[in-house]
Amino acid sequence: MAALGSPLRTLRGLLRELRYASGRAGRPYRDTSAYQHIVAAFRAHRVTSEKLCRAQQELHFQAATYLCLLRSVREHTALHQEYHGKGERSPEEVAGLVGFRLPQQPGGKG
Repeated sequence: MAALGSPLRTLRGLLRELRYASGRAGRPYRDTSAYQHIVAAFRAHRVTSEKLCRAQQELHFQAATYLCLLRSVREHTALHQEYHGKGERSPEEVAGLVGFRLPQQPGGKG
């Protein structure tokens, strides 16, 4: 299994993905309940000098998995928008996509 990295890095990644998702909604990401829940969960499961939190590794693994899901969904949406079929295209448009030009007909037609 790959190393998870720093919990702070995972938290920052989650907040970045949350910012991307809420940017489309038009409201600040810090006002969302998801932001408040993520920050509260990371604060509640941090290791202090008084106790060793056994659930920290579990929280970190779940957070890293959720971060992977959020990134994958965002990247899938971007790829889908870019490469999704636009329906049937005209011969001129198809020729332009591959870098060709259609020949001109004599007499000024076409």
